[in-house]
Amino acid sequence: MKLLIIRFSSIGDIVLTTPAIRCLKQQIPGAEVHFLTRTKFKAVTVANPYIDKFHYFDKDIKQTIRDIRREQYDYIIDLHKNWRTLRIFLETDMQTKWLSYRKLSLQKWLLTKLGINTMPGIHIAERSLNTLLPLGVKDDGKGLDYFIPKAEEVEITELPLSHQMGYIAIVIGGSYYTKKMPVYKLQELCLQIQHPVVLLGGNEDIPEGTAIAAVDPVKIYNACGKFSLNESADITRKAKLVISHDTGLQYIACAFQKPVLAVWGGTSPKLDVEPYYGSASTQKHTNFIVPALPCQPCSNYGTKKCPKKHFKCMHLQDVAAMADKVKSMI
Repeated sequence: MKLLIIRFSSIGDIVLTTPAIRCLKQQIPGAEVHFLTRTKFKAVTVANPYIDKFHYFDKDIKQTIRDIRREQYDYIIDLHKNWRTLRIFLETDMQTKWLSYRKLSLQKWLLTKLGINTMPGIHIAERSLNTLLPLGVKDDGKGLDYFIPKAEEVEITELPLSHQMGYIAIVIGGSYYTKKMPVYKLQELCLQIQHPVVLLGGNEDIPEGTAIAAVDPVKIYNACGKFSLNESADITRKAKLVISHDTGLQYIACAFQKPVLAVWGGTSPKLDVEPYYGSASTQKHTNFIVPALPCQPCSNYGTKKCPKKHFKCMHLQDVAAMADKVKSMI
């Protein structure tokens, strides 16, 4: 059986499809599994051994559709469900069967715009797996996967000597403003943690990382912009514990079964997207959410500014409680 899985973005959402990819490959004898994503997210799945062939979309959706038609799939499994996947559905071979996951757009709108929670309480990773039930594929309980190419593994000697015996990884980045704690809160958190700290983020996070590390340059190492995604994933894998906003490295940490302190601002676990370890594993995370905020969550993905202009969901985060949790877990 020849199957195509579609998930265009983003890093975290692609990682959350990995249980479906694994179970599909392992539970259907002779399954040939292909994966379609955006070119810029190639690194997320490039080393996944459960994917037999990769397809990448950048700008030319017509060429992507032609490529898909040539493959003559038995099934296309849509784990993204947007206008592009609808177009692919309408323009591919009618002999190809389609399966699509429950995106719950209405339920998310009711929650983020009106504060009415009708979400089913089924994690997005499990909804992706449930999409495969017509094929007889079931959840194996093993959680998320992440595979790092050997060439992108990080030698511990690439970190400062002060961090080579162990460290806490703090992911300071985020795709939107309302997902990220302000610099002063991250400075307070780092000062209260009594362990070496590695800050992780992209090039866009370098200025914030520099400002955070300045409060204690010996204890805090600013790795933002110094490592690729897979290298940052390996630093996450080697950490004792990971503190992260709602971003891709949070879910990569879960794939490595690392304890996670998840910091929530504009988004929320109510959207069925909290750290995920699989039903066969004990939960290793703690959510940090400012209680009793009627405006939270305000968005599915985060926004460029606080809609209410007070940003209490991050300004009121209890960093002392985070530091105490680190102390109790290490």
